[in-house]
Amino acid sequence: MSIVSRGFVGRRSAAEGNLPSGQYLTTDFPVLSAGPTPQVPFEQWELTIDDLNGVLRRWDWEAFRRLPTEAFTVDLHCVTRWSKLSTSWEGVSLHEIFTDLKTDASYALVHSYGGYSTNLPLNDLLNRQAWIAFRFEGRDLAPEHGGPARLLVPHLYLWKSAKWIRGITLMKQDKPGFWEELGYHNYGDPWQEQRYWGD
Repeated sequence: MSIVSRGFVGRRSAAEGNLPSGQYLTTDFPVLSAGPTPQVPFEQWELTIDDLNGVLRRWDWEAFRRLPTEAFTVDLHCVTRWSKLSTSWEGVSLHEIFTDLKTDASYALVHSYGGYSTNLPLNDLLNRQAWIAFRFEGRDLAPEHGGPARLLVPHLYLWKSAKWIRGITLMKQDKPGFWEELGYHNYGDPWQEQRYWGD
């Protein structure tokens, strides 16, 4: 079974924009997944925030969609070296999700439907630099791209933007997620080419 979507035609000229080293432009939106695509009905979807001691906040789909939303345009950079520039999204800022939430945590472990996880410093989810997105290019987010909702942290490699998000665990100590345990860099800054442990 291929992990790359049909229609991915590969490299384009990088002259159109400023790219991190080692990246090339694509107009496609390749799909890479570690397993089967979860199919999560809206009525079964929920998002939770916990701190290992219990759930701090919970939203079902209706409650989540009542949160203030933002339209935003960002560049995407995948660790497999493709970049897609000026992508348009709609979602809820993590700034909104964490409003008035008191925590002494420094890290987050993001969980997905399907069992995927990824770790981030909590600060990388704050200050309006990360969103839970549910629309892409004016349409509801397709399941293969993480629908009904995915994390989007565009200043890091795309594996940190967990598809099919279902929860965020706040932690005092860092804990690697799925790809990080398999050798991917713990942070994943595309401008520093932090692809793998040791980079």
